[in-house]
Amino acid sequence: MGDEKVEIYKKPKSMEIVNKMKISLLYAFALLYPSLTHCQLQSVNSDYWTATDALGRKTTDFNTAGASRSDKYVGIFYLTWHTDFMADFSPVLNIREILEKYPEAERDVDHPAWRGIDGGVFWWDEPIFGYYRTTDDWVLRRHAEMLADAGVDLIVMDCTNGTITWKSAYTRLLKVWEQARKDGVKTPRIAFILPFLPNDNGLASIKELYRDLYKPGLHKDLWFTWKGKPLIMSYFEMLTDVPGDPAETQLRREIKEFFTFRPAQPDYVNGPSRNDQWAWLENYPQHGYVKKEDGGFEEVTVGVAQNASDSSGGHWHAFNAPGTYGRSYTKANGQDTRPDAYLYGLNFQEQWNRAFELDPEVVFITEWNEWVAGRWLTLELPIGSPYKPFGFIDLYTAEKSRDIEPVKSWGNKGDVYYLQMISNIRKFKGMKEQEVPSAPQSFRIGKFEGWQNVKPEFRHYKGNTMARNHKGQGDSLIYTNNTGRNDIVLAKVARDKEYVYFYVETVSNLTPNTDPKWMRLFIDTDRNKNTGWEGYDLVVNRLNPGKTAVIERSKNDWRWEKAGEAQYSVLNNGMELRIPRALIGSKENKLDIEFKWSDNMQEDGNIMDFYVNGDVAPGGRFNFVYDEN
Repeated sequence: MGDEKVEIYKKPKSMEIVNKMKISLLYAFALLYPSLTHCQLQSVNSDYWTATDALGRKTTDFNTAGASRSDKYVGIFYLTWHTDFMADFSPVLNIREILEKYPEAERDVDHPAWRGIDGGVFWWDEPIFGYYRTTDDWVLRRHAEMLADAGVDLIVMDCTNGTITWKSAYTRLLKVWEQARKDGVKTPRIAFILPFLPNDNGLASIKELYRDLYKPGLHKDLWFTWKGKPLIMSYFEMLTDVPGDPAETQLRREIKEFFTFRPAQPDYVNGPSRNDQWAWLENYPQHGYVKKEDGGFEEVTVGVAQNASDSSGGHWHAFNAPGTYGRSYTKANGQDTRPDAYLYGLNFQEQWNRAFELDPEVVFITEWNEWVAGRWLTLELPIGSPYKPFGFIDLYTAEKSRDIEPVKSWGNKGDVYYLQMISNIRKFKGMKEQEVPSAPQSFRIGKFEGWQNVKPEFRHYKGNTMARNHKGQGDSLIYTNNTGRNDIVLAKVARDKEYVYFYVETVSNLTPNTDPKWMRLFIDTDRNKNTGWEGYDLVVNRLNPGKTAVIERSKNDWRWEKAGEAQYSVLNNGMELRIPRALIGSKENKLDIEFKWSDNMQEDGNIMDFYVNGDVAPGGRFNFVYDEN
């Protein structure tokens, strides 16, 4: 038996030759495709990206934000409750659409448009991804990327109502986000906020979460830990011993020891009543929470708007009541009455400025995606009586709402709050500085050689071309999206005196160049939002390429005229192309451009399509920056 074992493990000469050939082939592959092999070992970093919103505001850059601060974190209030009975409760009822069609309904409790509903599920408007359920993998993956791109470290899922933890949604989210992390997405980690009092509802919820998620150690890499333990925004007082029930007592002691507790202060005015509380929403000027020995604070909240008013003493109130602190209200200047004032984030920015003053460890943003509210006829409010004729407590209209997730009906302004949030997060957390471009280099198109020496590498996530097929709200809505095609993961730029060279790479072999809307390259040559289409002065491959790629110049909107041609070549999952430098800018000036790759957009001329269809690198409105300076 001993001799036989030796013989089994003895390599024949022929196998040694084969193995040497394999090594040689792998080495050759690495030389030919150095970007791909290197790319998958590196992480995507959205600090290197830029965007300019429809109001002309450019996201914060490194020169403004400064270097990354590793001791700063950003959390955001996140709603998982667009599912189960909430999703099945009724057809979609959109408050904006109701009030546009029936403005008189605002003061008529019995107007047919309200369908006689007390409570219910009314959407203040439609999200960019539709009236989705939070069990929709496609939506959850997009949320993962958008929040990661924004620099959000933590989502806090709302379980403040009754004993409902929305398990169907959070378990789906954890599975989708675990895969997203494998695909290179630095998703936020998760925690939960439970009822605002140490009551039986909170006790039931924390026991369920501990039993179903935390004790089994499920998706542990996605837990947000604080002071060495998983964070939970809950009260520990309810976890008292139960005389005569040792098993229950032991369970409660385990839970009490397992978490870092930060009970939530529900009020917008009073500030902390104890030094372990965190806030979820406050009026300006916000308080600092959990005062530290050095005089600083653990946490400060930043809200988009507050359902409170002077008449309620700043305490929570129906959002549709007159005088509530909407998106365009500030303590400094009162209510901005411009018709489009809600777009500018005045309330949001005032609160961010307060957070910068207090400079806590954690900024808690309210909120990402609540969207729905009930119409209450008899709910008692802090001022002693319900608002007449009815009260929408948490959300109502564009002005009286707090969601940051992009809004479909706002058109190309739908992402203004998302980009404003990103700018402020960068100011709070700092940024990483992008690697400088490597030396000028020339390429022979079609050889696919030499790209391994080109820096920087512009990386993007794999795995985000998944199809969508999931129920929306109510019984009849089904959302499908099969536009994901070429999964873009890497881009590079090089230059010499005569040409600018672009390289792009996808996960799998590129589809035929005859496919509609195939592998377009958008270039902002002057980094000026006011020129071109949404700032893009040139586009390559808007028209399908033949032997050469067509370069077009914008006539200041989605109207294009031919500007030249680019030599290009495709090999498996890579494409390289060469653009005359004179088309991009003066040969004497150093390159300072923004660019974006897009495959299979559906709505030509609608920049918000970049959030929804096909694949883009980088995501949404973001651009890569190539700056020789």
